[in-house]
This record gives sequence, structure tokens and C-alpha cells, in this order.
Amino acid sequence: MRALPVVLAFAMWVAPGPCVAQSASATPRPDDTLPDWSGVWSMVGGTVFDRATQTGQGGATSVGVRSHPPYNAEWEAIYKSHLERRDKNLFPDTISNCGVPAGFPRHFNLPDPYEFVVRPEQVWVLTENGPNVLRIYTDGRKHLDDQWATYTGDSVGHWEGDTLVFTTVALKGFRDKDVILDRTGLVLSDQSRATTRIRKIDPKTIQVEMTIEDPKALTKPWVVTKQFQKMPVGTRVYDYGCAENNRNPADVETGKTLILGPDGKPLNK
Repeated sequence: MRALPVVLAFAMWVAPGPCVAQSASATPRPDDTLPDWSGVWSMVGGTVFDRATQTGQGGATSVGVRSHPPYNAEWEAIYKSHLERRDKNLFPDTISNCGVPAGFPRHFNLPDPYEFVVRPEQVWVLTENGPNVLRIYTDGRKHLDDQWATYTGDSVGHWEGDTLVFTTVALKGFRDKDVILDRTGLVLSDQSRATTRIRKIDPKTIQVEMTIEDPKALTKPWVVTKQFQKMPVGTRVYDYGCAENNRNPADVETGKTLILGPDGKPLNK
């Protein structure tokens, strides 16, 4: 009996927070009609966010590599400043600070395994990297009128055949300087939103097409397509924390990222 007041006090405390319930207005699609996205998946290609517009050879940390989103002049200048810092090894990856979520749309640009959990009322996109969770509500609910901005935003969608279509809003973007899209320094504003279409294009490939709109940073919608390939049956996904293998401290004198060798001494100092 003594535990009851504690439980009630906790319930009253969390009521104003992000777990506010919202009733659904449509019947979820029956479970036996949903597509099979079971198994473990990995992103195809490197972590340059928009590889279709990439120039330069190499990966996201390679000097000269960049994408070409339809930025306006102000946000192109911001991106160029990030590229210059990247080229000098002075641009930190925010998710290397343990506990910072990857955010959306970087959620679909991570190098480690993914799982897609398809349920009648929700779809979950789970990443080993982080770990991060994207929840997509498919029970008929709408976005809240007063939705607060978060790393991953609020996603609601519906099924068009075997294609999941959803919108993501209430993204904080680069407002607090802790959400980037890749290590080249791509960023979006707190006015960004996206319409995403996910479908299995063959038994071993899931395709994610994002149409990103951002009236503050972009001059037109930006369409980015990512693909995920099915990994061998029996592949397991594990959790980990970046602090378990944090081998890249910053040099206190120069600010450059150091790479440590097996003996714990910097290889590039």
C-alpha cells in the first residue's frame, strides 16, 4: 500500500511530457496483410548522405568530398564553412558525444545494422548505431498542432499497397548545433520536414526515398534515396555505447582529432 502514492506522483509528473496520448481515427491495417521486412539490414554504400550528388573521391571525411543539396546562399555558406573545418580535421561528429541521437534524416544514414519492425499501429526503424529508434504511427493519428521539436521529430503515415508513406515534422535540425546529416557537415534548419516512402524493391533490398523540404535552407525540395540490403539469416543486432571504444580524443593544443594506436599513443600527432 505504501507504494501507491509514489506511483501516482510519478504519473502526475510525466503527464505534461512527450508521452501525451492521442486517439487514432482510423483502423490499423490487419497484421496478416502487412509486408515482410523481417531480418537484419545494412545500408548500401558509404555515409555521404546524398551520394547521387556527391563530388570528390572517397567518403564523408575525405578532403574535397561533398554533396550538392539545393541550398540557398546563406546555407551553402554554412555548409562550406563546415567543409573547410572537415578538411582540417576540426569538424566534430556530434553523435560521437555519447547519448546524442542521430536525428532525422540521418537516421537512414548510419553504417551499422538496421531492423524494421512492422506492426498494424506502428512501424519501428531500429538502428544498432546509437542505438536510435524511429517510430512511425500508422493508426490514423495526426501530427499534434503544438508539436515540440526533437532530434527525430514526429512521424505519422499510412500504407499505399506495400509502400509505407509518412511525413516527419517538428525537427530541431541544426538549431542547437548538434544534428548533422553526415560527416561532411550537411545540415538542415528547424523548419525542415520530410515525406518518406519505404518499400521492398526486391527480396533483398529495401528502398527509402526522402523528399525533404526546408523553406529556411533550401530553394526547392531535396530528394534523397537510400537502399538497405538484407544481411545473412541469423545475423544478430547488439547494443553498444561509443564510450566503450572511444579512441579519438582531441588534441588540446590544436583541436584536431587524434587517432590512437594499440599502445594508446597518438598516431597522427
